[in-house]
Amino acid sequence: MANLKEIKTRILSVKSTRQITNAMKMVSAARLRKAQDNIMQIRPYTNKLNDILRELDTNLISFKENIFFKERKPEKVLLVVVTSNRGLCGTFNSNVIKRTIQIADEKYKSENENGNLDIIAIGKKGKNLLKSKKYNVIESYIEIFDMLHFSNVLPIVKKIIENFVNNKYSVVEIVYNQFKNVAVQILIEEQFLPIVYKEKIMDRFESSIDYILEPTKEYIIEEIIPKSLQVQFYKVLLDSNASEHGARMTAMHKATDNATELIRDLQLEYNKARQASITKEILEIVGGAEALNE
Repeated sequence: MANLKEIKTRILSVKSTRQITNAMKMVSAARLRKAQDNIMQIRPYTNKLNDILRELDTNLISFKENIFFKERKPEKVLLVVVTSNRGLCGTFNSNVIKRTIQIADEKYKSENENGNLDIIAIGKKGKNLLKSKKYNVIESYIEIFDMLHFSNVLPIVKKIIENFVNNKYSVVEIVYNQFKNVAVQILIEEQFLPIVYKEKIMDRFESSIDYILEPTKEYIIEEIIPKSLQVQFYKVLLDSNASEHGARMTAMHKATDNATELIRDLQLEYNKARQASITKEILEIVGGAEALNE
């Protein structure tokens, strides 16, 4: 059994750790509220943009003729990997990185081996680990989450869209965590470009809104598609940001609970050790007294 001093030192150490994890939980909770409000506000906007796009043209053939919908052979692939800059958020980062490695090594194995797979890392954790594993990280954006505004995200997504339009990349995919609630983050791997709508979305609506279009339907579609992509990319980062704070808050809450339980066990161990020490001293005193009497 450890001596009293060692146990007391451990109790003080765990209490200090509990203070830190509890403070981090409170900070993440405060940041989560703002991040959650942002993602909840933008989702109706992105959904409405997609609804307008589908209402403008529900003809699958017409969509396929558009450059943003035209399927290409995946000769050059770009993966956009969204992680966080800091750890202590459970499996938030590791799940994204594992999935990215799986995509690179399995889905796009030949492209990766031939040097035709590039990665844009948004977040320090993804950048550092993927670079250490010798993947081709061509760009990284570390400070984007410090000032997560649409104006800061716009240059990134514009460059991605421009590279796709200029045939530098034939496929662009994004791997990130989608925010569901405080305790649940959904790992998402989605194709950003070319745009792929689900079959049920592409079906013609039974009742279509009769829009008056100026100047032409084609012109409006050409204008609204890039706008929709830009907002969609911004929503991805907002999703990841909210998921990060939710994951960290949950992880720190569990760490605080575990520290409390450990302190309780150590306190019990300390009391037992103290009781044993007192009992031993009493026995020594009694034994000494008996020896003197004899």
